[in-house]
Amino acid sequence: MLLSKRAEMFLPNLWPAYFSKAKGCRVWDLDGREYVDMSIMGIGTNILGYGHPEVDEAVRKVIDAGNMSTLNCPEEVYLAEQLIELHPWADMVRLTRSGGEANAVAIRIARAASGRDKVAFCGYHGWHDWYLAANLGDEKTLAGHLLPGLEPKGVPTNLKNTIFPFNYNTFNELETITSQHDIGVIIMEVSRNKGPENSFLEKIRQLATAKGIVLIFDECTSGFRQTFGGLHKEYGVEPDMAMFGKSMGNGYAINAVIGRRAVMEAAQSSFISSTFWTERIGPTAALKTLEVMERLKSWEKITKTGHQIRKGWLQLAAKHGLDVELWGLPALSGFTIKSPHALAYKTLITQEMLDKGYLAANSVYVCTEHSPDIVEGYFSALDSVFGLIKACEEGRDVTTLLRGPVCHAGFKRLN
Repeated sequence: MLLSKRAEMFLPNLWPAYFSKAKGCRVWDLDGREYVDMSIMGIGTNILGYGHPEVDEAVRKVIDAGNMSTLNCPEEVYLAEQLIELHPWADMVRLTRSGGEANAVAIRIARAASGRDKVAFCGYHGWHDWYLAANLGDEKTLAGHLLPGLEPKGVPTNLKNTIFPFNYNTFNELETITSQHDIGVIIMEVSRNKGPENSFLEKIRQLATAKGIVLIFDECTSGFRQTFGGLHKEYGVEPDMAMFGKSMGNGYAINAVIGRRAVMEAAQSSFISSTFWTERIGPTAALKTLEVMERLKSWEKITKTGHQIRKGWLQLAAKHGLDVELWGLPALSGFTIKSPHALAYKTLITQEMLDKGYLAANSVYVCTEHSPDIVEGYFSALDSVFGLIKACEEGRDVTTLLRGPVCHAGFKRLN
């Protein structure tokens, strides 16, 4: 059901695909084989590791007390208060259960607040019509925004020319878009593969303010990775709205849209509602997750581990004479081997590391359970795989080492 978890994205025909148990940074498949997860950790959902005892216990208590009723759960208010305390520029909160929902809610509110339909965007923001409409007429529009090959089948064609992409750190592109179109909303990731340059975020903030455009930071992925709250706190640039999710519930479904009162009150003039946004498990898990994060200073720990992993990749590459490029936030790090065979090498890494008991490719979403011993064992296993890749760079045919097809680089229809 989830593109990012399809076996074809990792190791076609050989990836275990389904799990029976997960704890800490370890996963067991349906045959009971144990793997250390040095991959995407549930697509970045578990900063505290799988099955954190305090978070799970808080959820169990909620189950015993009752998860749903005709009345509202107070935890949603407590969570809203804490998110606003962490982000004093914000005044109001809406809770959802998925990142795509949070993005769609934010866009609806922002359009209502600005009174304008057109949106400029940078980065990945989910699967809803408003976003995928960027590919109407040109399916390559989203190629530079995380997922190439997405087709807008089922998206109304009259949404064409309602959403316009700009590339990160290219402020002149956004200036051109806002001068040629009546843009009411700018939505963007604060950072994904690299940080802002030449006051990029500050310039966007100034532009949005000058033109009365609602500025949204999508922090569903970046939130709580490098700061206790949004990554934008590190750069000192405040949006009008922001979204958080993924890690906030440590594996339980909870996302949030926060914003300034002048913008968020526009929600009252539109219909935005969903039954299961009011269930109790999500906000309860989030409250306990935030409590544990703050106590452990988890963002500092995973950032430090991420830097160590990046250093290890560079050292291993130097040892074997490979040219690698690093990308991502420290706690969401990845590498690419600079070669025409990069995708085949990624597949080879996954295949060989799976045999060694690791879920691994060319990126690691770090959690607090990734101890120094775990990281050391990972690099010990990866060493010989880099040796194989070096042999291939010197003439060995990588396809003779693969036991199945090369993994997918993006979206492809499955027949």
